Amino acid sequence: MSAITTRKGFVHQSDNLDSTSSSTTNSVATSPEDTPRQSPSSTSLSSLGSNSDLELKKVDGKLLDTYGNEFVLPDFTIKQIRDAIPPHCFQRSGAKGLAYVARDLIALATTFYLFHTFVTPETIPSTPVRVALWGVYTFVQGLFGTGLWVLAHECGHQSFSPSKILNDTVGWFCHSALLVPYFSWKISHGKHHKATGHLERDMVFVPKTRAEYASSLGYYAHEISELMEETPIATAVTMVGQQLVGWLLYLTGNVTGHNCHERQSEGRGKGKQNGIGGGVNHFDPSSPLYESKDGKLVLLSDLGLAIMATVLVLIGRNFGWSNLAVWYLMPYLWVNHWLVAITYLQHTDPSLPHYEPHSWNFARGAAATIDREFGFIGRHLFHGIIETHVLHHYVSTIPFYNADEATEAIKPIMGQHYRSDVEGGPIGFLRSMWRSARMCQWIEPCEGAEGENKGVLFFRNRNGLGVPAQKIAAPAGLKSAKSGS
Repeated sequence: MSAITTRKGFVHQSDNLDSTSSSTTNSVATSPEDTPRQSPSSTSLSSLGSNSDLELKKVDGKLLDTYGNEFVLPDFTIKQIRDAIPPHCFQRSGAKGLAYVARDLIALATTFYLFHTFVTPETIPSTPVRVALWGVYTFVQGLFGTGLWVLAHECGHQSFSPSKILNDTVGWFCHSALLVPYFSWKISHGKHHKATGHLERDMVFVPKTRAEYASSLGYYAHEISELMEETPIATAVTMVGQQLVGWLLYLTGNVTGHNCHERQSEGRGKGKQNGIGGGVNHFDPSSPLYESKDGKLVLLSDLGLAIMATVLVLIGRNFGWSNLAVWYLMPYLWVNHWLVAITYLQHTDPSLPHYEPHSWNFARGAAATIDREFGFIGRHLFHGIIETHVLHHYVSTIPFYNADEATEAIKPIMGQHYRSDVEGGPIGFLRSMWRSARMCQWIEPCEGAEGENKGVLFFRNRNGLGVPAQKIAAPAGLKSAKSGS
């Protein structure tokens, strides 16, 4: 299934462990090309150039992912990764990229033509049959629309072609057509790639800490172990909400992104926080997601949305709002669903670590992703974004049509740190959404971890699945949160 057997050692929770919660220290600034080579057992960022290796060997506790597999910190460098990739994998072709855009646009137009021409009361008198067929239309158009979204994503990473002008022009048109603020997303997404797995800088699906999860339910962190299992229906409701509105909430309120905006270098984050109305979004040039130099690009993104919104309003007025809902809005929701599902499962898995600032570097963060398998749809309609995501986080300028070969090239370098879950193909992909939702509720340090290891956090849950959450003592004098004291 993977270089790491992700489900090996899977256990049900039985006993709780005693430990204390983690603390955060300042980040070590590490650029991708300068990532230090590190021993997983003896060397930390904070001790490079010192004589504390033996001490760290003694005090660092064993790290266990949610399945119970032992984890060691990655010890390879970005240079090793890049050197392993054949040079031709870096070559980009604008003609090939445009051919894929044309293919996806033709698929969208042809699908619309066929359904609009043949799925009519004259050709299919049965209303239930027509409704079912138009339901199929929305699903299929959602697949093709997601493919177009992925090609615009390639443009944002400059992997579409060697021309920045062509990349940004194609990306702006394609994303605007899908109601995505291209440049605004491109900027924030670039920051995600620069800080993947960093709890204070990552931009998507940053998990709740133990304290944050407990607080969201009205409890203190030490009371987690006393909570009852989350009902399956509650998990299902949360998943449906995430899939329906998760993307919109991310754009409008930075939901799932980091919430450390007070540290924004230009002071734009003062008094601002994630959530609707919190001043953190992808449409306002003054948002702390951006610097002042980004203002014109954010406005250009907004212009693309305004133009597309105008086109949609004209279609609704001239052809009917119900037709607009079927022709565009429902496929649009399918696109959003696939986008959220793909991103969620790329960065949420029981085997994945997350890092506090003092334990993070680029190579470690980029390895905190996982490849999955979605069959024909994933490899041909979604352009391999599901199957080659690990490679994408190390070298995002490699075009998708070279990503499979490049992925194979880096596997020997990554060793056990290359993760994939391909069991079951598309069905396995969908099942993994449920598994992650049930097993990945919050993150916390491992029992007994000290030093650098204490800044490596793994998912835990209250559902009796995998390694149990630690049992920690209540602070002196603190009563239950539910008591109101």
